[in-house]
Amino acid sequence: MNYRHLTPSMSLLLAFEAAARHESYTRAAVELSLTQSAISRQVQALEQQLGLTLFRREGRQVQLTDVGRLYQRELGEALGRIRSATLQALAHQSGVGTLRLATLPTFGSKWLLPRLHSFYSAHPGMLVHIHSRIEAIDFDTTEIDAAIGVANHDVPGLVCHRLQAEQLVVVLPPDALADGQAWTPERIGQQLLLNVANNPHAWGEWFSYQGLAHRTMRLGPSFELTSHLIQAVRAGIGIGLVPQVLVQDELDKGELCSAAAPFASQRSYYLIYPPRNENLPSLRAFRGWLLAQL
Repeated sequence: MNYRHLTPSMSLLLAFEAAARHESYTRAAVELSLTQSAISRQVQALEQQLGLTLFRREGRQVQLTDVGRLYQRELGEALGRIRSATLQALAHQSGVGTLRLATLPTFGSKWLLPRLHSFYSAHPGMLVHIHSRIEAIDFDTTEIDAAIGVANHDVPGLVCHRLQAEQLVVVLPPDALADGQAWTPERIGQQLLLNVANNPHAWGEWFSYQGLAHRTMRLGPSFELTSHLIQAVRAGIGIGLVPQVLVQDELDKGELCSAAAPFASQRSYYLIYPPRNENLPSLRAFRGWLLAQL
């Protein structure tokens, strides 16, 4: 087998990878600053070189074939490693490292950003670009280097550093203790219960922990962001069950109150990234700082 035949040019590979990721020649053309016809020609040239049909064409629509999807998955990982190697070389040459970090929005604003100045003090040549993400990160189709999120276990295929267990605390409006009545688990269970969309089973876990019947649960509105739930509790809409690390400031200032001890959920906070990024200088520096903080 001719190795040159097995190594298409980078322009052909980039055109195919972008078209495959979007399943659209038009969006691939916009991403790569090319014309749609140029993308089409490059994909056809790649198919001819490989002797494979990578796309099915239906009018103006294109869809990956099975072999095209397999090729895109392997190629995406390979291009990710190439980009990572380039970033490492550039960082080594310049002495300045850049980290593109995805994090949960409320964790980023409430915990990470107030502490990040100490990272910059220790590593003045480093830059951390923060990207807010709620959904899971696909490291093969984004330019994210690492992410901080919550999970029940390690994520297969990724390097995972467990940072800390998620401690949930019941939060009440600031005047909830004014009547002098005890906030027992039974009384808490009778309230309108607010929840965060990415952790829909939190109240169920808490009810089981307290020995309360799930049928008595009064679930209220769901919020995409924990910060929005916190504001809803402050406004008296209902009560919430949120990570203590994200609400400690409000509790300390008396803007919210709590009537129950923190409850350990089944989830933990993790720093995760693909193995190819493990030796990225900026990630090594950030990882050491973060693990020391937690």
